[in-house]
Amino acid sequence: MDGGGDAETPDVGDPALDARRARWTAALTGAVLALAGVAAAALRASGSAPVLVPAAYAVGAGVCALASLLGSRGRTRRALWLLVVGAMVMALGDQFD
Repeated sequence: MDGGGDAETPDVGDPALDARRARWTAALTGAVLALAGVAAAALRASGSAPVLVPAAYAVGAGVCALASLLGSRGRTRRALWLLVVGAMVMALGDQFD
C-alpha cells in the first residue's frame, strides 16, 4: 500500500467545523423561512383570505425568526425544532386558505 487516494477510510471530521456548519445551516434556513412567511402573510393580508391565514403565516415567520436567532447562537437542536414548528404553523395557515 502506497497510501494512495483509493483507500476506503472513514471521513473523520472536525467537531468544531460540524458545529459551525450546523449553526450556519440553522441560522440561514430560519432566515429564509422567516422571509418567506412574511412575504406570504403580506400577500394573503392584501387578498380576500380569512384573517386567520395571514396571522398563521406571520406567527410561523416569527417562530422561524426566533429559530434563526437561536441557530446563530449555537442552539442548533432547539433551532431545528423551532423551524419544524414554524413551518407547520405556516402549513396550517395554508390549509385554512
